Amino acid sequence: MALSRLGRAAVFAGPPLVAGAVMALSLPPFGFWVLAFAAAAALWWLLDNLDWSRRLLAGWLFGIGLYGIGLWWVTDFNVYGGLLVIVVEALAPAVASLVTPRGRGHTVVLAGAMVLMEMARSSWPLGGLPLGGVALGQAAAPLADTARLGGPGLVVGLVWLGGGGVGAVVVTVVRRALLARRSRREPAGWRELTGAPPPSGVRTLVPVPLPGPIAAGVLAVVVVIGLGTAGRSAPDGGRAVSHVRVAAVQGGGQRGLSKAQVPVATVFDAQVEATVSLLGGSGPRPALVVWPEDVVALDQPLRGSLEEQTVSALARSAGATVLAGVTEPAGRGRFRNEIVAFSPAGNVASVFEKVHRVPFGEYVPWRGLVKHLADLSAVPEDAVPGHGDGVMRTPAGRLGVMVSYEVFFSSRGQSATRGGASLLVVPTNTSSYSTAQVPTQEVAADRLQALAEGRDLVQSAPTGFSDLVDHDGRVLARSDLGRRAQVVGTLARRSGRTVYERLGDLPVLIAATLAVAGGWLWLVFSPAHDDRRRRRR
Repeated sequence: MALSRLGRAAVFAGPPLVAGAVMALSLPPFGFWVLAFAAAAALWWLLDNLDWSRRLLAGWLFGIGLYGIGLWWVTDFNVYGGLLVIVVEALAPAVASLVTPRGRGHTVVLAGAMVLMEMARSSWPLGGLPLGGVALGQAAAPLADTARLGGPGLVVGLVWLGGGGVGAVVVTVVRRALLARRSRREPAGWRELTGAPPPSGVRTLVPVPLPGPIAAGVLAVVVVIGLGTAGRSAPDGGRAVSHVRVAAVQGGGQRGLSKAQVPVATVFDAQVEATVSLLGGSGPRPALVVWPEDVVALDQPLRGSLEEQTVSALARSAGATVLAGVTEPAGRGRFRNEIVAFSPAGNVASVFEKVHRVPFGEYVPWRGLVKHLADLSAVPEDAVPGHGDGVMRTPAGRLGVMVSYEVFFSSRGQSATRGGASLLVVPTNTSSYSTAQVPTQEVAADRLQALAEGRDLVQSAPTGFSDLVDHDGRVLARSDLGRRAQVVGTLARRSGRTVYERLGDLPVLIAATLAVAGGWLWLVFSPAHDDRRRRRR
């Protein structure tokens, strides 16, 4: 009996877990983007055959499969904490699956609910966790262009709408084929009348009409293709106003080590040497040199320090604006995570303080309570939260700065572009991650930000990836992980506005809400629903 129950549980749990894992394979570093539609179609089919409690469980298992792979990097820091994060994040597709009805409205409700829950997951709790999101898997796919229209939320919705449409067509065709095959073997209604199979040799053909679900599925696919086509021709930031020669400097070094395991002087010296090598090379000098996040780690204020003098001298020698990531003390148990712009004259031209901090990475929520439950030695201080739209006014132009983790939040790029940024800059530090999972997802986020805002983008990381991305989301150049590198190229300054930059997430949020509400209303007030209700009575 116990084995039988275990077998039934495995039969139920296997398909949604596998579907979630297939969805994870669409994400970086794997990048098989087309699998996202297959995974969405699989969950669509599974949910259409389950009651509400099993839909909730199936959606949660799907989330476990998705985030168990897509967020596995979290376990590098704390295994139990990482597993807890995966379990909690999996509640998002679970809730979306719960509110998805069976029958009519199934496709649009699932797509709308997944958009709403992805937006919720990206903003709550503790500011949200967009990593591992479905949209990142489409950064190199044809649907990425729709980010110009509706940002990552629209990309997510189209994946689920397209997957549901494909699922509706395939499942309905298979079902109708099986019914047609059965109808050819016996007269229609024979079993109901006689209670027995027909005599041998009896055959009849019953016409199988084109079912409504096929038409609905085809319509869903047509909508996805139509919006994908519209995204390619949508406003993309406009023509270049001017061009700027930029260089992302990567000092290099061993990956998978925490900040405490690497002497701060080693990191700083590597950046200085890589910059000196850049300036000693042939070719045009860059007008903008970007250093990574927190490579100037100080136990004293920046002003008057030897590090300030060194970076200032490099800026004068290069005749360029140098952006450097700086951490400096801000009182007992607190520090500032800043990006400091040095002018070609060596003066501090602008300072931006990181707004969106990493929970349990740059600060510990409820530290007084958590310290009794976990070892907080890896995060001994809390970063001071910054403010502002991220725009730095420098001799190299108005730069929209997103520091590391902030690049995953579409609101940060949007606020910078609305503030007048003509170029996006991402100083980051992913050196503590031993695998390529987070760095590749960050490159995908770079591409989506560039598309959504219609701006070229430069990213600099101490051990990679450093990259240059144009406003069409194409990676123009990218470094290797762990090696010293200078990623140099010419990027365009732009001032045009995309649809998403103008309207933000509100249209997609409204559309997703209407999809969920409309799908349920369609189901409740449909004649088929009334027939089923009368039969139950």
